[in-house]
Amino acid sequence: MAENLVVVSKVKKMVKEAGYRTGGDYIDGLSKKIEELVRASIEKVRSDGGKKTLGQEDL
Repeated sequence: MAENLVVVSKVKKMVKEAGYRTGGDYIDGLSKKIEELVRASIEKVRSDGGKKTLGQEDL
């Protein structure tokens, strides 16, 4: 993973408040999922043509 796309402290806090812990690979996996989601949104907008702004509807 080249770049972390999540705020680690906020994710860990949320998980901790639910009574759980994050494994060593959890943040990297979560960041990878976010990257995949963003890339899919970009492709969706690109294939639709026209607009240049991603919106909630593109998720």
